[in-house]
Amino acid sequence: MDFVKFGIIGIGNMGSAHTNFISELTNAKLTAVCDINPKAFDRIKPEIREKIKCFTDVDTFLKEADIEAVIIAVPHYFHPDLAIKAMQSGKHIIVEKPIAVHKKEAERMIAEGAKHPELKQSLMFNQRTLPAHKKIKQLIESGELGKINRINWVITDWFRSQTYYDSGDWRASWRGEGGGVLLNQCPHQLDLWQWLFGLPETVRGVVKFGKYHDVEVEDEVNVYMEYANGTVGNFIASTGEMPGTNRLEITAEKGKLTFEGGKLLFIRNEIETTEFIKTTKKVFGISDNWICEIPYNGDTHQHRNVIENVANAILKDTPLIAPMAEGIRGLELGNSMLLAGLKNKVVTLPMDADEYAAELEKLVATSRYQAKTASVQADAADMSKSF
Repeated sequence: MDFVKFGIIGIGNMGSAHTNFISELTNAKLTAVCDINPKAFDRIKPEIREKIKCFTDVDTFLKEADIEAVIIAVPHYFHPDLAIKAMQSGKHIIVEKPIAVHKKEAERMIAEGAKHPELKQSLMFNQRTLPAHKKIKQLIESGELGKINRINWVITDWFRSQTYYDSGDWRASWRGEGGGVLLNQCPHQLDLWQWLFGLPETVRGVVKFGKYHDVEVEDEVNVYMEYANGTVGNFIASTGEMPGTNRLEITAEKGKLTFEGGKLLFIRNEIETTEFIKTTKKVFGISDNWICEIPYNGDTHQHRNVIENVANAILKDTPLIAPMAEGIRGLELGNSMLLAGLKNKVVTLPMDADEYAAELEKLVATSRYQAKTASVQADAADMSKSF
């Protein structure tokens, strides 16, 4: 077998984009798609659509479609049930971010995945494939930076207008989406944070609900984290700043690494920070340093790279870029940030999944978006994917 036959559930913005990505690959072939809204199939290019089968019922799709792997690109709440159903049908899976709305549901997915070790299970964490992010990980793991003392990530270039939120009453609602900037815009950054730095020991912070917009979910977060080894982190995100910032700053013993505007810059200390503090005779001033712009190279196909990787994992047992089971880490980090803000307390990781699920249930019960689960599912195609 030279290629893997893929199907897609959910033909919204991302699902339709995935039809194009697969068409560019040699080790993958799109053979079927599924969406409860037949009009969604109009988003597929005619030359692709004429070669595939279209289904409007998931059970029929999983039973009858000529597919080996499934990409799940539907609203967040439906990731667990569809992923579980696909695995139980013997299909390899790629699940769009985030893995689930909350940790307890992610645990349910991962538990089911453990029953199917023969299946490749991936998440669409495409930003792990970006050359700059891979270079940052390499610099950290090689020891080039030394011990990390502080991490700052300001990610406020997620500006959204009120018109964006008003485009669907399910948007920015607890019942419709399950969260705001943390769950909707920041899953990639939360995944990258844990991928690069691991999970902290404690999380505290301030979370603002509807600060800039007429919404019920969070549109600004300011979070402080502490690690067992003394490293501290600050994570700031918002959909209400214009112009916004996307700046990652890593302060370490051997210097400071920043990534902003596509430039990866390392100011390297001649003498490590702790040694200089203890040994210098200077009253003021710092060690001499070198300013180094770090080059990075590679393609930026992102989503296509993840699909290609999963196909190679099926065909050649290539290691996965983003195993599904890893998705719980960034989700737990985001859940803990929200819980810290909701309860005004320090949250210790591992987080209590039941406590968060209970808090979310209260929020859902008071949500202005009052559609029932069944009708939410019936509108899933219209609800997906402008994130």
